[in-house]
Amino acid sequence: MKAKPNPTIRRLVVSALFAAAITIMTAYILHIPIGVGYIHLGDMMIYLAACLLPPPYAIAAGMIGGALADLLTAPLWVVPTLIMKCLIVLPFTSRGARLLTRRNKVAVLLSGIISPVGYGLAACVLFDGAAAFLPSFLTTLVQSVPNGILFVLLAAALDRAKMKERLTVL
Repeated sequence: MKAKPNPTIRRLVVSALFAAAITIMTAYILHIPIGVGYIHLGDMMIYLAACLLPPPYAIAAGMIGGALADLLTAPLWVVPTLIMKCLIVLPFTSRGARLLTRRNKVAVLLSGIISPVGYGLAACVLFDGAAAFLPSFLTTLVQSVPNGILFVLLAAALDRAKMKERLTVL
């Protein structure tokens, strides 16, 4: 007799895989330093995790993946990254039959604002002054826009392939 798969174990494994993918997509794949930060595609993976996994798992994947990437590339930003990656997951939902629900479309926009504002405020603290806000805000905004666009394109393709239906165990 075959044992039933444990959904908690599956969610933990998928969360760990997402954390690894987020780390790689942030630290190595299309990692382009600009301004006080760098362009990367890790947030696209965080958005995808947030659409597939329940919030605690998606938050853990985003925080761990983002923090590991910063430990490898920009350790000064680890603590702000832990906070920001948690916050950008919150607007998304994993409920619904599709990745691109109405809520998730709005979440892309909200996360695209939360991240630049949060990193701008973090820069003010880290670099001791309000003058650090604008460069960090703009750098993160430049990074957030392509992540949002690519996520929407990827999610639309995955929805057409009915990928979410195939992952009902999550």
